[in-house]
Amino acid sequence: MNILKHPSAVIFFVGFIVYLSIRGYYARRSKQITKVHRQIDLLEQFLLLLVIPSSAVLPLLYLFTPWLSLADYRAPAFVPWLGVALLPLALWLFWRSHKDLGQNWSVSLEICKEHQLVTDGVYRFVRHPMYAALFLWSVAQALVLPNWLAGCLPLATFSLMYLLRTPREELMMAQVFGQEYRDYMNKTGRLIPRF
Repeated sequence: MNILKHPSAVIFFVGFIVYLSIRGYYARRSKQITKVHRQIDLLEQFLLLLVIPSSAVLPLLYLFTPWLSLADYRAPAFVPWLGVALLPLALWLFWRSHKDLGQNWSVSLEICKEHQLVTDGVYRFVRHPMYAALFLWSVAQALVLPNWLAGCLPLATFSLMYLLRTPREELMMAQVFGQEYRDYMNKTGRLIPRF
C-alpha cells in the first residue's frame, strides 16, 4: 500500500508518530530512574522481540514499500474508518496511562527505587489501562491496514504478550506491595472497569 492511496493510512501514520513519541518520551524518562528489581528473563526478552518488530516495523514496511503486498486482503470501504475512529481513544488512554504512572513506568517488568502503587487516574478503574490502550491500538491497526502481516499480526503478538506477561506482572506487584495490591486487584478489572 502506498500511504497516499487512502486517507485512513495517512491518519494512521500520524497517529503512529504520536504513539512512538509518547512511548519515546516516557522511555527516556524511565532510563534515568534507578531500578531495584528487574524481571527480564528469556520469556520477557522473547515477548519484547516478538511484539516490537511486529507493531513498529511491519506497519512502516506496509505503508512505504510493496514488500508485504502478498498478505493484502480486501475489506469493505468503511472498515478503515472504524479503525481511524478508535485511534484517538487508544492514543489518549496510552498517554494518560503513562502520565498517571509517572516515574513508576518502565518498558519491562521492573520496580524502581521509591516505587509507588498507582491507584488513581485511569488506574482507579482498571489495573492495566496501558494494555487496554495497546489492545485498542492493535484493533485499530488491524482495521486500518488491510494486510495480514502489518494489520493483524501485531494484534496476535500483543495478545500473546498480554496473556503471558500479565500474570507475572501481577505476581511481582503482589510480592512488592502485598495486601495493598491484592485489595486493589479485588476492586478493579484487568482491562475493563468492574462495576
